[in-house]
Amino acid sequence: MKAIVIRAFGGPEGLEVVDLPVPAPGAGQVLIATEAVGVGGVDTVIRSGALAAYGFTEGFVPGGEVAGTVTAVGDGVDASWVGRRVWAFTGTGGGYVEQALAPVEQALPLPAGLSPTAAVTLGSAGAVAHFGLRHAHFAPGETVLVRGAAGSIGIMAVQLAARGGAAAVAVTTSSPARGERLRRIGATHVLDRSGEGGEGAPAGYDVILDIVAGAEMPAFLDRLNPNGRMVAVGAVAGQPPADFGTRIMAAFQKSLSFAAFSAATVPPADLAAVRGRQFAAAGRGELDTVVHEVLPLDQAVLAHRKMDAGEVFGRIVLVTAVSGA
Repeated sequence: MKAIVIRAFGGPEGLEVVDLPVPAPGAGQVLIATEAVGVGGVDTVIRSGALAAYGFTEGFVPGGEVAGTVTAVGDGVDASWVGRRVWAFTGTGGGYVEQALAPVEQALPLPAGLSPTAAVTLGSAGAVAHFGLRHAHFAPGETVLVRGAAGSIGIMAVQLAARGGAAAVAVTTSSPARGERLRRIGATHVLDRSGEGGEGAPAGYDVILDIVAGAEMPAFLDRLNPNGRMVAVGAVAGQPPADFGTRIMAAFQKSLSFAAFSAATVPPADLAAVRGRQFAAAGRGELDTVVHEVLPLDQAVLAHRKMDAGEVFGRIVLVTAVSGA
């Protein structure tokens, strides 16, 4: 089967198309003939080598979510899964392939009206946005800032905060054009990447959902209201400075909170329930799944170049020959 591996850490050119044996599903796993594969920010971070200290090695297959048809099941899995079209989370990698393995508890049947491309745009991003806002104890009537709102997680966070009754939903993004697109899905104020601008924007925020992290993250702690909460759900710009916590201590009397959130801490059944509701809402047209571009699987290098260049609004999706694209 065709697969994409990280031949060498560094730039997108370190990705390589290879042929690998079709894997056999182990106990509790399903094998999926992929039609669509989501390209996520974490994929580019792993490819860069920034997470090599966490056990990622050259030869690794990136990609965390796929959609397609179950072709085989492992021990302990109901045979009725075979033939079902599903979305599935493969983990931190293993998705850039024509035949992907996934734990059955991380697979979800696709509802009628939801395409595989839409599913991999929503599946992980929607859950992270939902549980990230919950981790921040977001409540109706509060002000929210989504930092780095043009990616798939940010786009979902904007919609969920607006649907959840936020008093204001401010976003940081790189251009007025992107800002206008975010306004159409629920943003009320558009700021530049540094958090400036946005006529009439709140002076402070009750909740900041941060997908960017990086060197400028500490400055956004200053934008929290008293009792404000910042939750980092990503780090596409890299780690924040090691001493960023001093910003919280310097504002001790504001009772600020900072937390990191990973969907890995959410029980699979809870993730499945939320994803099921979001898939149904997207199928009814109540949630927008924004696809930047659809590319063949063997164009993963191009997909990563676009990601690195900051050109992507929404999600890039890789498709296989099975999809007919």
